[in-house]
Amino acid sequence: MSPFYTRTGDEGTTGLLGEGRVPKFDLRIEALGALDEATAALGLARANVTASQIGPLLLDVQRDLYHLMAEVGATPENAEKFRKIDENRVQWLEEQTDAIEKVVEVPREFIIPGETQSSAALSLARTVVRRAERRVVELFHAEELGNMALIAYLNRLSSLCFVLELLENQSGGQATKLAKES
Repeated sequence: MSPFYTRTGDEGTTGLLGEGRVPKFDLRIEALGALDEATAALGLARANVTASQIGPLLLDVQRDLYHLMAEVGATPENAEKFRKIDENRVQWLEEQTDAIEKVVEVPREFIIPGETQSSAALSLARTVVRRAERRVVELFHAEELGNMALIAYLNRLSSLCFVLELLENQSGGQATKLAKES
């Protein structure tokens, strides 16, 4: 058998980190899929950024998302074993966002993405992170997750993506366009 497939999901179920299988449309699997998409979107952004400090920062975030995914992908009785995202990681994201906010002009209106390829990729990543956040919140409200830091982390991550988009516009010599015409 090829190492690339196991055939265990051919009937529409998948395993969790722990005992048992769930349907591939399970809320937990939907959340994992959205988190996986967020990691990929951040990877696309990382591959395109021009500001030197952004790439390593996004790599750290992607690693955090893998830890977050492990906790989300664990059965409730095993989740604690995989817990790496806590208030310290949320605070770290806040510190990163605050530092970048000091060097960019933050508009107080909605913006139009797309000034540079890298800023557009960060905007896309922000929207995918928001979707992942909604799926994780859904799991929390279904009492499938108990770590509120996961939600806070994703919420802060979308803010970080926004200021990184502004930084990329600035680094690329492009003014951020506002949604409202002047």
